[in-house]
Amino acid sequence: MAKKLYVGNLSYNTYEDNLRTLFAQYGTVESVKIITDRDTGNSKGFAFVEMSTDAEAQAAINGTNSVELDGRAIKVNEAMDKPRRESRW
Repeated sequence: MAKKLYVGNLSYNTYEDNLRTLFAQYGTVESVKIITDRDTGNSKGFAFVEMSTDAEAQAAINGTNSVELDGRAIKVNEAMDKPRRESRW
């Protein structure tokens, strides 16, 4: 089962291909998504990377956390599930 990772402190000049290349060293990268501002389209400075197995995800965390990418020391950890909001209606 795929494991989602949170990648923070990204440079605004980091692209999904850069992240895919970095994380591919640790296993199969299922998906990469840099989060962008919906109005401007600019990066918000964080992304989610999905690795194919738990073991690959752990190897990626150990190998990439605090590594410099595009001039910034990135922070990598397991992504937390977003809490569900209650409906007002």
